[in-house]
Amino acid sequence: MAHSPSRVFATLLPTADDVHGHGNESIFHHAAKQNSLHPQSNVRVVQVTGCAELTCLPDRATVVIIVQNSKENVNDVTNSVSRRLDYILQTVRQNDVKEENITVAKHLQREEELFHMQAEVHMVFSNFETMQDVRSVFIEKLDKSVCVGNPYYTHSTESLNLLRRQVCLQAVDNARLKASEACCILGQALGRPLLVREEESREWTNSQDDVTGTPLTLHQKAGVTLFSASSRVFVTFELRPKDRNRRKL
Repeated sequence: MAHSPSRVFATLLPTADDVHGHGNESIFHHAAKQNSLHPQSNVRVVQVTGCAELTCLPDRATVVIIVQNSKENVNDVTNSVSRRLDYILQTVRQNDVKEENITVAKHLQREEELFHMQAEVHMVFSNFETMQDVRSVFIEKLDKSVCVGNPYYTHSTESLNLLRRQVCLQAVDNARLKASEACCILGQALGRPLLVREEESREWTNSQDDVTGTPLTLHQKAGVTLFSASSRVFVTFELRPKDRNRRKL
């Protein structure tokens, strides 16, 4: 994951003594009225915004396998499909795919003198290398009555929630770093945070087709299915004067 630099501005609110001392009472009094983020009127604050953007790759790959056959006898077609289906499920379970990530649907119908049966297996993998190995086994071992689909990539709820938390925390950290640097330039010390507010949160996907028309590899397909999130936060910190009497050890 990578993050973009934050865009930050800072505003220093003077104390009441500073306002009277510089003769700008009406201007600063008006600014203080507009700002209600700090609990005490005599507290000097620095206000900053911090931005962050993070992107994550998919962590789930779903493969769909379709087994179908047609025969004159219903038992024959059922047994034919069931044998292949049992082999598929056994192979998947041996590769540590949990039952909750395996879905099976069966459909049987009759058209004139033939019975048609179709079974569809949805398998969700969290390990992409295992997924590729299992697909290769099915393509090699099973006949033409079995169709092994290409994987499609998604993001789990857990990974998306983690990304949302991380991008917000990164924005807050960017705001803190910028506020700290601004305080150093102004000869002040950064105090405790008084308010943290997320002002904007955006999410989008970057799924794009290959413009050259060349078929994408499995790795390329996973790479273009990106999920991105951004956050902008507003943070108010207490502004403290530096202790000039502190002795260096």
